[in-house]
Amino acid sequence: MAVLQADPRVPARQAVAVAGVTRGAAEPLREVDAVALGDAAREADVLARPVLVAALDGGAREGVESLDSLGGDGHVPRLATPALAFSGRLNAPPTRRFGVRALNYLELSGPLERSGIATAARQQRAALADTDVDVLATPWRGGDPLRGAASWAAGRGAMREFDVAHLHLFGPGSVAVLRQARRADVPVIAHAHTLAENTTGSWRGADLIEGPLRDYLRWFYAQADLVLCPTGYAESLVRDYPVGTPTAVLTGGVDRESLAGFEQYREAYRERFDLDGMVVFSVGNVFERKGLTTFCRLAQATDYDFAWFGPYDTGPIASRSVRRWTGDPPENVTFTGWVEEKRGMFAAGDVFCFPAKEETQGLVALEAMACGKPVVLRDIPVFREQFEDGHDCLLCADEAEFEAALERLADDPALRDRLGENARETAAEHDVHRMGERLADIYRDLAGD
Repeated sequence: MAVLQADPRVPARQAVAVAGVTRGAAEPLREVDAVALGDAAREADVLARPVLVAALDGGAREGVESLDSLGGDGHVPRLATPALAFSGRLNAPPTRRFGVRALNYLELSGPLERSGIATAARQQRAALADTDVDVLATPWRGGDPLRGAASWAAGRGAMREFDVAHLHLFGPGSVAVLRQARRADVPVIAHAHTLAENTTGSWRGADLIEGPLRDYLRWFYAQADLVLCPTGYAESLVRDYPVGTPTAVLTGGVDRESLAGFEQYREAYRERFDLDGMVVFSVGNVFERKGLTTFCRLAQATDYDFAWFGPYDTGPIASRSVRRWTGDPPENVTFTGWVEEKRGMFAAGDVFCFPAKEETQGLVALEAMACGKPVVLRDIPVFREQFEDGHDCLLCADEAEFEAALERLADDPALRDRLGENARETAAEHDVHRMGERLADIYRDLAGD
């Protein structure tokens, strides 16, 4: 049984982290369980192979390459493609850097789990898994602010180390990260999912805070090194605030793989919600900003089944229109509430109708397109930028045009098919994996890697 021997260069009982046990390429050091020099290593922990260990002292991560074999033949094989090379001195910096360690942080991720912002953050992290970026979802040591505070009280700091911070929201947790990053000279990205323009009409009283929210967002985005915007339209709004910070456009991306096999859910979900014929549908949180009143009036003017798949609130923060329409919907409208399987939503519907009044991108439209659904959208700048009327969608200026578009699609199956196929091609251009590579490049550039 091999035993880790004390190294005279490291103080007794100094905590160390085992970074990798391998005959191949060493993996990047991460936050792992600590062991102490001089403790016996269990056979399950350390096999008869060379190891790399890193002394952890005050948050610094320095490396030392073990020159001893553990239970082997005394020969330490040369690593074929080492992840980093060490000089042999304990506190010497590595001669080759780790990949970029990026914080991709959405505070309040629990309450926001069903939001479009949370979807965008999840998709970014998933796409980055195919790159060399090491992603952290939370800045806090231990995983949450309370454990982070306990870590701070123990003298180890409240936050983890990262090379670049990417913030999806702008609340107190994000401000704390921003300030820590400034002290550590770490670059910060602010993602402009939220603007005053796309908050109005989302909940009761939102109109009253539009001015103060704009002022606050102007300040917050101005603190960043880069503001990422999901579309050119959103970028133009940010520049008009103004914030004086460099901006760039990064599409939110559509995760087409997560929608694969949606067709199999069609019959079950149509039966579950009692849907028949050409079903006109929408997906997402039920807000007036998303075109709720237009959606319901279209249902009143036609004979098609309408379904809105997504959660809605009837409590104190719900707007008057949400309480009205969800409390007493037209006979041919179904509000499903939260649906656990998103593929079922896109399978059950036939024509995606999204009369949103304001969006910074509208990822849900791209998801419908990825499923080959014909989409009918309000003619607003953000959709004109991304899509082409008559090619991959139908753009409508008012309720009369929406009604006419639905009639055309009902009477012309060939038009539905053509728009749906072109929509698939458009969605492919916004694939989440393309977005992941672009985001990784942004991280590397800012971190100077």
